[in-house]
Amino acid sequence: MINNIIFDFDGVLVDSEILVAKSFTKYLNESGFDFKEKEFSEFAGLKTVEVISILSEKFSIKNEKKFHNDIMNIAGNIYSHELKSVIGSYDFIKDSNLELYIGSNSYSKRILEGLKKVNFDKFFNFNKIYSFDMVNKPKPFPDIYLKAINDNHLIKNETLIIEDSSVGVKAGVAAGVKVVGITAGSHWYNERSNKELFESGAIEVVNSYSELNNLIESY
Repeated sequence: MINNIIFDFDGVLVDSEILVAKSFTKYLNESGFDFKEKEFSEFAGLKTVEVISILSEKFSIKNEKKFHNDIMNIAGNIYSHELKSVIGSYDFIKDSNLELYIGSNSYSKRILEGLKKVNFDKFFNFNKIYSFDMVNKPKPFPDIYLKAINDNHLIKNETLIIEDSSVGVKAGVAAGVKVVGITAGSHWYNERSNKELFESGAIEVVNSYSELNNLIESY
């Protein structure tokens, strides 16, 4: 039986991965570089600073600090005006009787702002939100998930982790917890294969929150 769920945040609860992709695409295109939103999928789950480092090397961008500041300004503006919850996530959480947690590679302040923006703040207590700035190593290391498990004395075989990236799936698997991949976010365009989630160790991949609900009920 599943009694606890630990959600990733970006792309799982809030439809933000597509907004990040939009931000990077806008910046790079306006800087004269050829980059498409779909290409951003290869960076799913990575921290922003890691993405900036990779793209700086790829496009020979010398001033990474300016790159970072510009992206944060663009993304912050888009995030504050366009952020929405992933389709089906609100009803799933509202109707859930399980213990719900968040384990994210994002910073706590950004998570709290995002939860408030999509009216999820009433569902998650502050002490059930685990972020990158609370541990030594980000995903794909298991630190975030292990902290959530250990702090709350969760039983691993009664816990499910919900992820949308190979980086996150690997972190959950390394923590010794069953991981289900979900592809309900807008960044999972039709042609994008879910193979990466299975190959990273997901026990199942669902396309919607209704499928996730059915899966949980089957345990």
